[in-house]
Amino acid sequence: MNTSPWIQVGLFIIVLFSIAWPLGHYLVNVFDDRQANRFAWLHNFEHRFCRFIGTNPEEDMPWQHYAIALVLFNLLGVVVVYSLQCLQGGLPLNPQALGAISPDSALNTAVSFVTNTNWQGYGGESTMSYLTQMLALTVQNFASAATGIAVVIALIRGFIRKNASGIGNVWLDLFRSVFYVLLPLSFIFSVALVNQGVIQNFSAYQDVKLMEPVEYVESKKDHDNQLLMDDQGSLIMKTVKSDKQLIAMGPVASQEAIKLLGTNGGGFFNANSAHPFENPTPLTNFLEMISIFLIPAALCFAFGQMVGDARQGWTILIAMSALFIVMVSAAIWSESQSNPLIAQLGVDDSVGNLEGKEIRFGIISSALFAAVTTAASCGAVNSMHDSFLPLGGLIPLGLMMLGEVVFGGVGSGLYGMLIFAMLAVFLSGLMIGRTPEYLGKKISIFEMKMISIAILIVPFVVLSGAAIAVIIEIGKAGMTNPGAHGLSEVLYAFTSAGNNNGSAFAGLSANTPFYNISLAIAMWIGRFGVIIPILAIAGKLAAKPKLTVTSGTLPTHGPLFVLLLISTVIIIGALNYIPALALGPIIEHLQLFARQQ
Repeated sequence: MNTSPWIQVGLFIIVLFSIAWPLGHYLVNVFDDRQANRFAWLHNFEHRFCRFIGTNPEEDMPWQHYAIALVLFNLLGVVVVYSLQCLQGGLPLNPQALGAISPDSALNTAVSFVTNTNWQGYGGESTMSYLTQMLALTVQNFASAATGIAVVIALIRGFIRKNASGIGNVWLDLFRSVFYVLLPLSFIFSVALVNQGVIQNFSAYQDVKLMEPVEYVESKKDHDNQLLMDDQGSLIMKTVKSDKQLIAMGPVASQEAIKLLGTNGGGFFNANSAHPFENPTPLTNFLEMISIFLIPAALCFAFGQMVGDARQGWTILIAMSALFIVMVSAAIWSESQSNPLIAQLGVDDSVGNLEGKEIRFGIISSALFAAVTTAASCGAVNSMHDSFLPLGGLIPLGLMMLGEVVFGGVGSGLYGMLIFAMLAVFLSGLMIGRTPEYLGKKISIFEMKMISIAILIVPFVVLSGAAIAVIIEIGKAGMTNPGAHGLSEVLYAFTSAGNNNGSAFAGLSANTPFYNISLAIAMWIGRFGVIIPILAIAGKLAAKPKLTVTSGTLPTHGPLFVLLLISTVIIIGALNYIPALALGPIIEHLQLFARQQ
């Protein structure tokens, strides 16, 4: 490997930290009331908003009320998004006259966007009207990202408060997340994207005449846009000849900005961030990767400032960065290797594995983007993960399986890593015979029960869902690839859904009632099965007194704790998923390269 990958990764980290540090300081001002108190009109604005929706802005909610309000808010989001999809055929801003979405696909999409997953079993430009893209999907991108920020702020309050009965006001936290953080950042970023060529319009799709006719093969679909299969479960294909191409238009830049900043993922177009209207240049590619990690990294800086010890934030950030650098290096190394099957055909493979990648980005930027988007809970992709070599595909899969705590999603990455930090403290306490404590709060039986639920519920959903899918006929019917690679595709789908990522390996026909419903269940449990225990921990910690630091207190900063934290994350991930990975990408790698012998 030459120095180019190291330069790109190093530049990425330097730019990210340079922008995230001041943003972290701004987040502290937003959520500790300084921003609202500094400007009277902001204070009045947010209080009037709370009273408009029928809530008391002065209420300091106990964790149970906070959790109930958050779940109800997101359930309302499911209803709205589902309804708009079912009614879009008769609603305005639909120049292509796109019809209603099938019930199972609409449910999957509604749950997907509410849970910050943005899994898409459909092609955006051929399925969703402009109104649905903006009013349902883009709005929910803001709401789901705000939910993650609200939860992590509530958990931080649990550490900094003492003998308190509440963890904050969920409506104020959501309001501030949207209006003070997500909206301003999205506006700035969308303008930058438009400047680089990302489209933003309400025009009808453009029919462009080709220089010469082309023939292509596509899957047949029914009137509900579902893929048609024969009696053997194979896709029914048809050959199409045309001398025209339909070029999709739409308000892309505005959705692109929040989908990345909110680590939502998905895409206006089916090709996602590989589409030139979403990601036209190497500069936009770099900016999109920065935007995915920006708020998660800034929240680490904000965490250190809010708990009164900047070293705590740096410890979390360094642990995340170390894991990321190792994983992205492995992905770049793997994709820089040649595919032995391609080499056997006599093709020049000295440049590495270019299959499924955009030439304008190349191998390094494609592998880096794949690692970024799966380290965060963001489903945006600029290359086909299904075309990566087995070990290259294992990296994005493994990053999701770690719980997406390597920077992770907006809010969810930090609260996930803090769970591992508390677990690391507990394990070290067992080894030295001391009562575990983290940031001056004793970690007791209740917290450990909630930590166990938060860590184990996602692997349970992922592994059980994938196991069912490869056993029953309706699950196997969607698998277009046999053997280890087919298992990897199914495992990736449930891992992506359970960890609220949203990217896909492809090769799996997932827009069927079975996968739409089962993946929707995985998304919901993966989101709120973790959030509710996190809020319970926040409430319990807030009610506890602060313990005095003594000479026997385990330091939770410095190289030793970074190593302990990284080890905990890796060991838990390995214990949960190594058997499944051995049957998927690992055995596929051995089979692929054994053919060279």
